[in-house]
Amino acid sequence: MRISDLRERITLSFGETWAPSFCKDIAITELNSKTVEEALRTGVEAADIWKALCSTYPNETAKYR
Repeated sequence: MRISDLRERITLSFGETWAPSFCKDIAITELNSKTVEEALRTGVEAADIWKALCSTYPNETAKYR
């Protein structure tokens, strides 16, 4: 998965207004308590980040799996 695809899915799942803040501010346990932005900077694959988000937020991401 490309990073642009990940960002699009996050925007579709969490909304244009909240998605940027979500990526910068919310630590995900399955990403070793990193935010989406931190995970990307440290080399975590976009697909693995998306899987972690799907596991952590199943209702929000269900439509875009």
